[in-house]
Amino acid sequence: MSIGNSPEDDRPSIGRALQQARIAAGLTVEEVSSSTRVRIPIVHAIEDDDFSRCGGDVYARGHIRNVARAVGIDPEPLVERYDGDHGGRPAPTPAAPLFEAERIRSEPRRPNWTAAMVAAIVAVVGFVGFTLFNGGDDKPSNTAQVAEGSKPDKTAAKPTTTKPAEPQPVPSESAIAAAPRDKVTVKLGANQGKSWISVKDHNGRLLFDGLLLEGESKTFQDKERIDLVLGNAGAIELFVNGKKLQDRFEPGQVERLTYTKGDPEAG
Repeated sequence: MSIGNSPEDDRPSIGRALQQARIAAGLTVEEVSSSTRVRIPIVHAIEDDDFSRCGGDVYARGHIRNVARAVGIDPEPLVERYDGDHGGRPAPTPAAPLFEAERIRSEPRRPNWTAAMVAAIVAVVGFVGFTLFNGGDDKPSNTAQVAEGSKPDKTAAKPTTTKPAEPQPVPSESAIAAAPRDKVTVKLGANQGKSWISVKDHNGRLLFDGLLLEGESKTFQDKERIDLVLGNAGAIELFVNGKKLQDRFEPGQVERLTYTKGDPEAG
């Protein structure tokens, strides 16, 4: 599909505006492609106002934003023009049945051996106390009588009880504890909706390519590098090497990210 100018609108088209900004910034198409991870043929197509190669409106908006930032102009007016020319922002599409993300399964509860041991100790102490308290029952009945003028012994032993130890809290599954320093560890959680994600290791081998539904999460590790493509980056909560990244992406934004063992940088 192509976007042209109406006779009443003398502003340059979206593709023309991006091309002029790129030339003014002294950048080549190859340099824009390298900095945005948008393939060279798609950059050429966008500058020709052909968004059919972007793979849909969501990806087209993400490419427009990434290219506009790379050439140093505000992407929002261009995205608004794109929405106006294409009938506004579409409703979210249903999840594709081709990709079924792995659901997180809670681990089975383990027996509380601490509580069982405490209960056994309490039972033993109670039995011993009961035995001591009733130890005089085997004596002759005439010795059980209290002599006149004497007072009964009130120091009979009482069974003691031990308060059961409170169970320790189980660590949260959302945190990545003690991420190994000799590897890069990336955890993705879809807490604001669903998102299509693609994950590759340092050899370019595909680790995952599919849909991450809301409430699901996945963790990936590699000895050198993890490459990510987030189709709806605003829905993703991102942990890198045990640290939560505070940067928030916009809904529908496409992000291509790379992390290594040293990320995120200190501070």
